[in-house]
Amino acid sequence: MAATDLAALAALFADETRAAFLLALLDGRAWTSGELARHAGVAPSTASEHLGKLVAGGMLAEERQGRHRYVRLADPGVAHLVEDLAARSEPAVAPPPRSLGAASAGRAMARGRTCYDHLAGRLGIAITEAMTVRGLLRQDTGFTLTDRGLAWFDELGVPLVRRGRRPLARGCLDWTERRPHLAGLAGAALCRHALEAEWCERIGSERAVRVTARGERELHAHLGIAPEGLR
Repeated sequence: MAATDLAALAALFADETRAAFLLALLDGRAWTSGELARHAGVAPSTASEHLGKLVAGGMLAEERQGRHRYVRLADPGVAHLVEDLAARSEPAVAPPPRSLGAASAGRAMARGRTCYDHLAGRLGIAITEAMTVRGLLRQDTGFTLTDRGLAWFDELGVPLVRRGRRPLARGCLDWTERRPHLAGLAGAALCRHALEAEWCERIGSERAVRVTARGERELHAHLGIAPEGLR
């Protein structure tokens, strides 16, 4: 990559409106231009201009259905880049929340959330550490599922379907915990299973999730995670 290419890539993130769009799209859904405009508090024409730059720069993929234009993050690599930048840019001392609602939402996001298509926050860290302690995952030589870990996914009934060049497991730096949580195909498969099996449920309008009573039982049975550590 030439210096000019790197500078152009960095410039895509160097705008508060575009950064707001990218962070919102970490929920893994497709958003319309109007939804993102309202989320960022900008005019529809301004949103359209910024989205055009992100699509042209390869950060977003565009879909059209009738009159509606939807955008989503282009691929898991973009999500990983956004989350990593968010973790590295988080101030050492967080500013006080602007309202009680903001404080509550912040606590929920820190407790558990989705990061594109895998679990993050204290929930994601707890699962990652439990898998490491039980020998299902290795972190000493990079994020790698062990043979025992592959068997564990099979026993859980969670298929790990390899597609493209996405790694089976990778570490994603958690922006609230400042430690890596499990991403990659394995992280995505486990997150999907947790939501479909109702171990977790989405709350609010953003990416926050909470562990259900069933999830507390299952995570304790399968990974030995104490329920009180998930609340």
